[in-house]
Amino acid sequence: MTTQAISGHIFPPPIAWTTNYWHQIALTYSITNIALYLDGALATNGPGMSIRPGSSVLAKGFYIGSDTNGQNQAHGMFDDMTTFNVAIDSNSIAGMFNDGDLAFLMNPLNSAEEITSAPSNPSTNAVTPDVITGAGALQWLGSASSCSNGTNSYNIWITNVLTSIVGSGTNATMNVTFTIEGGSSGIPYDVFANESLEFGTNSFPWAWMGQGYQCNTYMITNLPNTACFLILGTPLDTDGDGLTDAYEKLVSHTDPQNAYSNLDGVLDGWEILLGLDPHSGNLTQPALRANYTYFSSDWLNQVSGIKSGTVNLDNEGNVLSASQ
Repeated sequence: MTTQAISGHIFPPPIAWTTNYWHQIALTYSITNIALYLDGALATNGPGMSIRPGSSVLAKGFYIGSDTNGQNQAHGMFDDMTTFNVAIDSNSIAGMFNDGDLAFLMNPLNSAEEITSAPSNPSTNAVTPDVITGAGALQWLGSASSCSNGTNSYNIWITNVLTSIVGSGTNATMNVTFTIEGGSSGIPYDVFANESLEFGTNSFPWAWMGQGYQCNTYMITNLPNTACFLILGTPLDTDGDGLTDAYEKLVSHTDPQNAYSNLDGVLDGWEILLGLDPHSGNLTQPALRANYTYFSSDWLNQVSGIKSGTVNLDNEGNVLSASQ
């Protein structure tokens, strides 16, 4: 993050904030001084500004959340923005932070709420199962009146987002309507939802909401009314395990570059489909394989109990099909 001025500029120190927590950013400027405060404390300062606003702002406008080209994005949610006609002193900024921080900590709506993934309609009649498929929780509302194609099947985006609150009080939920644009015709695109905007192996898992197609409008109901983020996933499956790269990165937190994340000889897609743990070798974890039997080489052999059925293997021990 860099803040520039006509007569000088300031460079804040690197920022490493914990995800899903409220923070305050305050910038004061005058003809003699610029000061940047983070969470009520002075982070850095610099020389004053002789012209306000700067020429670049006058020419291109004022942007929050990214630069003028949509790059250098802030992956977060902006709550409130306040401007003053005088430079606020440091004690006032610290007081504002303390008030806002206390309000955040006391608000029960700020605790993350897990969104449940929708049921899928997997196909198990192939060597590699198509595990996460179907409309899920997406309700089709019709074709878009106007739509743009992407430069390729992976260039996809969401437009025309509308939200509405249903109910009131603690029982209130949110409906979200949106259109899928870009991409290519006839290709299903996964829609994921999360109440917190975070990514990575240790992040809060996203929920798979269903698959939609380009140039169509959909609605998802019963989402949390406090905050909700949607993201599209492409059909790219680098390791060919029956789970898209997007699903592995966002939901299962398995390795999209390795079809056997736990190295037990069972594809990650079959692990998810059969209720196994794709993060632990099931042969060495009896508690995780109570309803499954394995060959000594750790290949899945039989499914019984809760997940009833039969697993058919080829000569190399690869899962060909499974009945449930």
